[in-house]
Amino acid sequence: MEKIYFEDFELGHKWSSVGRTITETDIVQFAGISGDYNPLHMDQEFAKEGMFGERIAHGLLGLAIASGIGDGEKPAAVMAFMSVDWKFKAPVLIGDTLHCESEILKKRAASSGDRGIVVIEKKMINQKNQVTQEGTFTLLIKNRKSEA
Repeated sequence: MEKIYFEDFELGHKWSSVGRTITETDIVQFAGISGDYNPLHMDQEFAKEGMFGERIAHGLLGLAIASGIGDGEKPAAVMAFMSVDWKFKAPVLIGDTLHCESEILKKRAASSGDRGIVVIEKKMINQKNQVTQEGTFTLLIKNRKSEA
């Protein structure tokens, strides 16, 4: 599969991801993987009394989905996920269809010469065009010389 290397990233480049609908199964499986069985996610009767009036998806489930569906047209030659700066703006509900809008904010070559650092802004948007989560991912990306 063809990859995108550090040299291919252009400042200001924007793209939108495919959509992804959040299901009950997603929430149950994420609870099992993470061990987070908070009643806001798992107990409909408890959640009815809360500020959202219904169960919500785990915030970190949204972040994980943003990481997965937010790739560009081709997968990047990622060496490491270096950091994330993320804000949770609105709840993600069962039945919400989310997509990511992404933009390359920064890039710089690493001193080693065989890789670079890319900062990508991501916005997770629901079917009502509300930003539910947003922030930046900082990635370490191979350059073509490292593959030769």
